[in-house]
Amino acid sequence: MGRVTVNSRLTVVSSKPVGPGVTHKLSGLDHAMGLHTIHMIFYYGNNPATSFDLDPFRVSLSEVLSMYPAVTGRLIRGEDGNWVVNCNDAGVRVLRATVRTTLDEWLRSADGAEERDLTVWEDMAQDPTIWSPFRIQINEFEGGGIAIGLSCTHLHADPTCATLLLKSWSEAHRREAIAHPPFFHSSALRGRPVLNTKTKSANYYAAKSKAKPPSVKMAATTFRFSDSSIKQCLEEVHESCPDATPFDLLAALFWTSLAPMKSPAPDHKHSLSICIDFRKLMHAPLPYGYFGNALHFSLLSRDREEIDNGRLGHVTGLVHEHVSSINEEECQSVIDWLESQKGEGGKFGAPFRMYGPELTCVSMEHMVIPRGYAGMFKDAKPVHIACHVGNVEGEGLIMVLPSHEEGLARTVMVTLPEEQMAKLCKDQAILRLEPTVVACGRQ
Repeated sequence: MGRVTVNSRLTVVSSKPVGPGVTHKLSGLDHAMGLHTIHMIFYYGNNPATSFDLDPFRVSLSEVLSMYPAVTGRLIRGEDGNWVVNCNDAGVRVLRATVRTTLDEWLRSADGAEERDLTVWEDMAQDPTIWSPFRIQINEFEGGGIAIGLSCTHLHADPTCATLLLKSWSEAHRREAIAHPPFFHSSALRGRPVLNTKTKSANYYAAKSKAKPPSVKMAATTFRFSDSSIKQCLEEVHESCPDATPFDLLAALFWTSLAPMKSPAPDHKHSLSICIDFRKLMHAPLPYGYFGNALHFSLLSRDREEIDNGRLGHVTGLVHEHVSSINEEECQSVIDWLESQKGEGGKFGAPFRMYGPELTCVSMEHMVIPRGYAGMFKDAKPVHIACHVGNVEGEGLIMVLPSHEEGLARTVMVTLPEEQMAKLCKDQAILRLEPTVVACGRQ
């Protein structure tokens, strides 16, 4: 029997009813992400003497949901066969659970599979009009401590959206202005009159849509790197890559550690799929609060010998150069390619595995961490953040997130085939940075 027990379930609707007939069309990028789900967990410390009362949280959540009609709505099929959110304010499922251990002990001992118990999820029902695509779970630990879990379909939103929804809720609870209000419409995410599908990115998505990654048993481990260890390592690679970011460094570190464990492709190359948020890459930048998918996947490939034998500084430079080369046209061409895949009547093509088949590394460097809720979580940053993506297959997933520690500290969540994870946890190149390992084990 698990350590997490769900004690109650309720539905929270917005404090201001949505007007009749309001709908939200999902973009081609949204449809492409349809096989995946997002599960985010924000852990907060708490005064053990504080008595937890859900009612104030429910009131502030109801207020902020008035700004998010696409979150409280339900999926329907439009006339063209594409998914549309019927903004009928059917509400968000909110669960309350208790955890039979302390927060500190949980972070020391919980594995990836158990951590998912903090974000109970139900796959889409046969009738989606009665199914809530967003779920919030509030988990209380023994002796104080709270974990807020948010699960949603990747069809609706990306991790940035999920984080900002929690951030807006905390701001509403503290009676502050919403710093990044949601923005639901953008012409930039539609195909152009003249489609450009002749780019590296468009070709990569075309290949990805046909790939059939093997399904293997996966394991998950979280590494937390301190500010001092990242600074030291950046100094070591400075001569090779003076402008390296923590993401460049960590992507290179894990890629070079994992590459020797993987069989090279028939062309004798090692490949890394790099995922970034493109909100600020557009000529007319998307607002940070844009609600929908704004992720771009691109492929970095090099000869096997270059990666297997390359120094960390050299590979860091390769990652940095690749990320710096991603521009608006590459991102827009993917939107054009998705548009070109529409069938008769304008229906988008079937979704496919976006996180894979190659080893995929996701940058969340831009992520704003929501502070605690006034009077309940000491108005502080979370003590830990976790982000899981559902239905990951292929060579694995690396997510680089900000840490609760100030400065350059980073949290790296890794999902790999089990046998490779066992080797990675003993890798000396990673261990020399003395990371703290959190919530490790099976997925």
